[in-house]
Amino acid sequence: MRAMQSEYMHWAKNQSRVRYALSSSEVPGFRMDSLPIDIADLELDGESYHRYPPLREAIARHYGVTLDNVVTADGTSMANMLAMAALIAPGDEVLFERPTYEPMFAAASFLGAELKRFERGAEDGFRLDPERVKSALSRRTRLMVLTNLHNPSGGLAEEEELLSIGDLAEQVGARVLIDEVYLDSAVPRQRTAALLGPQFVTTSSLTKVYGLSGLRCGWILAAPALAEKMWRLNELFGVAQAHQAERLACIAFEHFDALIGDRPAMLERNRRLFNGFVASRDDLACAEAMTASGSMHFCAPTMTRRSCRAAGSKCPSVSASVSALRPSIWVKGWLAWALQWTNCGEARAGLRIFPAAGGGEPLANDRAQIR
Repeated sequence: MRAMQSEYMHWAKNQSRVRYALSSSEVPGFRMDSLPIDIADLELDGESYHRYPPLREAIARHYGVTLDNVVTADGTSMANMLAMAALIAPGDEVLFERPTYEPMFAAASFLGAELKRFERGAEDGFRLDPERVKSALSRRTRLMVLTNLHNPSGGLAEEEELLSIGDLAEQVGARVLIDEVYLDSAVPRQRTAALLGPQFVTTSSLTKVYGLSGLRCGWILAAPALAEKMWRLNELFGVAQAHQAERLACIAFEHFDALIGDRPAMLERNRRLFNGFVASRDDLACAEAMTASGSMHFCAPTMTRRSCRAAGSKCPSVSASVSALRPSIWVKGWLAWALQWTNCGEARAGLRIFPAAGGGEPLANDRAQIR
């Protein structure tokens, strides 16, 4: 049965506000009123602009691509939906990594795809293994869907691995869609996979790394003919973005240094804190945060779902003073999210457990306290 909603997104957008939101997947919001903006810069003339060239030019410069490679969309979520809608038809075989970002999986299900999986295992740091992809691939595969940095582990797919994936896609006539919304947080900076060949399609936005979720400025990078197909398809949906948001996005690109600010230092500090926390625990199997943004990470605990439910106040202490981190936990195929830090570097976390992909409400009775 095809998905008609994203369980994760509904859950994520309906959490109570807390001081330290460990379930957040992005850096703190950036205040654009700190920039030298005049009201006239927003062009409040009531017009909308078809495929607004100044914004596409700014995105193209950022990635070293050409204007005809760039399609704009309302955030990475709509960019992913639009890209998949242009790339697959009902009944097409689509290959997803596991674990993966649930809204992308749900979108492919909504579009009527036949979904297959390959594993990115905790035992090898959730790395992208082309051999595992090859084993899951078939002549019917029309699309492979990846995230880089990997969501939710934060692992970086090396260019050599991506080139191998691209070769596999070429052999069966498939495309490779990569959500790169976290890639700009990698250290050192990585180039987009859209530069690796026409079989690659990438998506991103100004949300996760740059703290501008409210602008809904997303984009797709694709070969020109495919980009044109996506533009034409979008005429069935949003047609054009809100022009004032487009103008604000252009201003953001003009002030990139201010936008980035001291966040690299903050993320480096958080990486050290996270790695120290993981090293201190013998009940977590987790990849070291080396190039990840520090805003997300994925761990595999040794506890079972039953012991998690029964643990209550006997769960071990958590000691780390971390902000802008999102440690998520894979518990026998279920995701558990640590939600809230208190003072003194100690955590008191409610674990909300729900299926990682494919439906089902959060299990209200499956709760544990870590204190």
